Amino acid sequence: MAEEFAGLDGKVALVTGAATGIGEGVARTLHAAGVHLAVADVNGDGVTALAKDLGDNCRAFTLDVTDGPAVEACVSIVEDTVGPIHGLAHVVGIQKFGQVAEMAEADFDATFNVNVKGAFLVVQAVARRMIPREQGSIVAIASTAARTPRIAQGAYCGSKAAVAQLMCVAGLELAPRNIRVNCVSPGVTETGMVQRLMATMETPEVVVGGNLDAYRLPVPLGRLARSEEIADVVAFLLSDRSTYLTMQDIVVDGGGAMGA
Repeated sequence: MAEEFAGLDGKVALVTGAATGIGEGVARTLHAAGVHLAVADVNGDGVTALAKDLGDNCRAFTLDVTDGPAVEACVSIVEDTVGPIHGLAHVVGIQKFGQVAEMAEADFDATFNVNVKGAFLVVQAVARRMIPREQGSIVAIASTAARTPRIAQGAYCGSKAAVAQLMCVAGLELAPRNIRVNCVSPGVTETGMVQRLMATMETPEVVVGGNLDAYRLPVPLGRLARSEEIADVVAFLLSDRSTYLTMQDIVVDGGGAMGA
């Protein structure tokens, strides 16, 4: 796999949101490619267990991405103890449900605080260290929700659209320093977040099969994504296989957004 993702072997990467789901998949894929990993999550027990399972060249950090000083301290420790960060995979995200006319203000605030402010703080802290070295690659997880509206997901859709545009601006600003910034936008993926959503639905098959009453089209490939399928795209964007790609939002959704 190291050959598959050229240039990653021996490099240092930070993966946020690594305790479960897509973040865990990204961490496992990068580790298999020879990356020296720092894995971070607010779920400290989860990332500690992951680091123990992966073994050598993986160190765990408990991190609340909404806490600016904590983000700065974590990135500083990673640089001092693991090494200069070559790649960042920012995967942290939460999802709160509620129609716009009914959603609690606290849920809206929490969604933007974690999804948007968290992305800003982590990318800022890492970019400041990449700039003097004039090299690096940053990938943030957005979502097809950024381009396809979903009933009762206004806060989530809005926050992921903000993440995608924030990364595009960061990519524009950092390009002169040879730092690439891209997004990956998954569709429905086999994660705890999606499983919890489906458990609340009377007919969970609509997640893949669609529901015209809810303006939801089916997924043409007919299944959920696996986290490792998202992780492969993240690893590609962090690797030397993608050295002319920046300011892109790569959709990995089995066709669910119909090319939107």
